[in-house]
Amino acid sequence: MIHKLELRSENLQGSFSNEYKPVLTINSGDSLHLTTPDIQWGYSPSKDTERIEYNSGQNEEKRGHPVLGPVAVRGAKPGTVLEVRLNEIKPGWYGRNWAGGNKNWQNEKIGIIDEERLQVDWELDSKSMTGKCKLGEKEFRVALQPFMGLLGVAPGQPGIHPTPPPRNCGGNIDCKELVTGSTLYLPVFTEGALFSIGDGHAVQGDGEISGTAIECPMDHVDVTLTVREDIKLSYPRAKTPSGWITFGFHEDLNEATGIALYEMMDLIQELYNVSRTEATALASVAVDLRITQVVNGAKGVHAVLPFGAVR
Repeated sequence: MIHKLELRSENLQGSFSNEYKPVLTINSGDSLHLTTPDIQWGYSPSKDTERIEYNSGQNEEKRGHPVLGPVAVRGAKPGTVLEVRLNEIKPGWYGRNWAGGNKNWQNEKIGIIDEERLQVDWELDSKSMTGKCKLGEKEFRVALQPFMGLLGVAPGQPGIHPTPPPRNCGGNIDCKELVTGSTLYLPVFTEGALFSIGDGHAVQGDGEISGTAIECPMDHVDVTLTVREDIKLSYPRAKTPSGWITFGFHEDLNEATGIALYEMMDLIQELYNVSRTEATALASVAVDLRITQVVNGAKGVHAVLPFGAVR
């Protein structure tokens, strides 16, 4: 069955909690069709249409990313895994990204810590999958690779949790590999899973250096949610059109790397029935380590095992 989750304030949240009541309850294997707002909690369907602003249905004192949910999936419970199949991701017509204006470590290293904040407005074309902007008198174009920055289930810990840092339950992963055709596997920590989705990105480089991708609304997102009892995970894992991915999140980049590697060795052992030392040897010649993002408090690292790299 396909469920349409309408873009309305009551269906949005700017935080996570396993105490939130679901805005929708579906069966395992059902799909969601939805439109997601831009990072500033608004949406405009076309150039000729006024942008509508939304609020959070949870009325937080400090709201974070606007995400749709939570959606409960029948049969999901702690110890199971929620399979999130990304069937289609279509960006809206506009997007923005920013640079400078913040006293953070990367701006200090780059040398722009005292610069004024720059806002770059992008015009997006979902047919040609290109975006264009103007900096000074020059126009720039980029190829789009749309993905959802935030995909997660509710944390197992009680209380209200901010959206920015990614966790073992997913959340603000910001991995540019999670494009249409990808499947994300999320360990479940609460009854119903309480899945949420948002933070559309038209394109992003690994690292998300300035702190933002091309942040954009999504005109149409199609995801299928399936409860898997045959998989055991303690951390998110993904299967993309190009390969397998494991993730690590931590304030320390070395620790995040260690988590991603630990999870990758688990995966290689499962795939090839080898010892952990043998898995490490294979990984050293076949697996790529990439910095997902360095700007969300908990930094992200993803390890990539391309299809066909080991046969």
